[in-house]
Amino acid sequence: MTLPNIRLEQHYGQRVMRCFKDRPHDVISMWRDAAQRRPQAEALICGPQRLTWMQLEDRVMRVAAALRSRGVERGDRVALLLGNGIEFVISSYAIMAIGAVVVPLSTRDQASGIGYILRNCEACVLIHEASLSEIVRGVEDTPALRLKVVAGAAANTADVDTDTFELLSAHAPLSQCEAVNEEDLAMLVYTSGTTGFPKGAMLTHLGVVHTILHYAQSLGLDENVRGCAVVPLSHVTGLVAIMAVALGLGGTLIVVPHFKAAEMLPLAAKERISFTIMVPAMYQLLLLQENYRQHDLSHWTVGGFGGAPMPPETIDRLAQWLPALRLSNCYGATETTSPVAVMPAHLTREHLDSVGVSLPCAEISVMDEAGCSVPTGDIGELWLKGPMVARGYWNNPQATEENFIGGFWRSGDVGRMDEQGFLYVMDRRKDMLNRGGYKIFSVEVENTLCEHPDVLEAAVVAKPCPVLGERVHVFVTLRETKETEAETLRRFCAERLADYKVPESFTVSHIPLPRNANGKLLKRVLREELLAALA
Repeated sequence: MTLPNIRLEQHYGQRVMRCFKDRPHDVISMWRDAAQRRPQAEALICGPQRLTWMQLEDRVMRVAAALRSRGVERGDRVALLLGNGIEFVISSYAIMAIGAVVVPLSTRDQASGIGYILRNCEACVLIHEASLSEIVRGVEDTPALRLKVVAGAAANTADVDTDTFELLSAHAPLSQCEAVNEEDLAMLVYTSGTTGFPKGAMLTHLGVVHTILHYAQSLGLDENVRGCAVVPLSHVTGLVAIMAVALGLGGTLIVVPHFKAAEMLPLAAKERISFTIMVPAMYQLLLLQENYRQHDLSHWTVGGFGGAPMPPETIDRLAQWLPALRLSNCYGATETTSPVAVMPAHLTREHLDSVGVSLPCAEISVMDEAGCSVPTGDIGELWLKGPMVARGYWNNPQATEENFIGGFWRSGDVGRMDEQGFLYVMDRRKDMLNRGGYKIFSVEVENTLCEHPDVLEAAVVAKPCPVLGERVHVFVTLRETKETEAETLRRFCAERLADYKVPESFTVSHIPLPRNANGKLLKRVLREELLAALA
């Protein structure tokens, strides 16, 4: 895709930012244009279910009309407690078609967490899987919620405030979509809440459109893309980087309900998947399958990754197996509607420690604790700006004021930018260790350990120390059949790291490190495990 012209524009009040000059107005117009251009082309696939663009448009407009008939208006929040499936996709676009706001919920959350989000965003409708009805019945005190829609089974006739997704799908279709402003909310995506209650990042049509255009430009995607969603659609990567990108470009979206490496390989071959985004651990799991070379994945040309460094061994093995596959690190967050930096694929192997270069409309500043930019190459907090950055946090002016400053979002990531413009993320501020005044970036220690041939993955956490404040403890997962001892790993690190960075204690096992539904490492769980062992 040819890079559109860029100009400065004012949005969200006083923010001035770089934007693509000639761009679609909103997410729905991109999707409707695709349906008009390619009515008979494949749009959505999930298992045996296959919809053309004409069929998908019809299903979306029927559900949109049904929601409107039940009183859902522009700006209302509609929550989705759905796993990866056709219902999630249809519901999302139906909600946006009437100018309402998609609020995705994690199917792995419990009633208390779901209830908090429903109350916080004042959702008027909840569409949920039948298998999660018990959890939904446990949700209390949601006065704004006036309708529940069950997907996958008939509704309980005793529940007068409950409809079925099948009933919504049978409604006469909507004749025309609701007109929206590009600064209107398209999605309200709640952060993980690892340091307290989750915060709702307000993602606009302007931000989602720019993310689609950025992915098209940086990864070379167009309407021929066959994007595969293997990470949860309820997280920003699945929701925007895969679903919105594939359908926004007029391509085909293949939805995988649950990632299983043994099933992913034949599916990717059968559906001629060309693009997906996964965490590095998922790529490694594919390579661990005994028969992975037997599958024809020659159509797979674009592979994004993020959330953790990609081990060089994995990159090399993927290059031998799939020489046409272009691997790119993609760095961003929920609050940035996905990426602000992407690594050009031909430089991935050469710049293993970098997460990429700034996207055309992204501004990345490295700031010190006083809120001043640091010299090139120095380390500081990454402040991120652009049209894809969220408007703020829903119903949380204090958090918005603290984290959104002058159009920049304070990411909480510690990093640096080199003279060539490559961005390096050293650590989360809360994950950086302080050992007797010496700063230790956990990612450096983790990357070093992952160079050991017996190590599958590693995670560093701080071990409390009454003398030095913190010491380096590391959780290591070994490869199958390997029985490497902690002392061997310590010596390996001592040969490659400064003495104060060398781990002083280990937890070595064959148990995979804990991750959330999107594949991100849960260091909070590891900290709790370490503290419990020390008690």
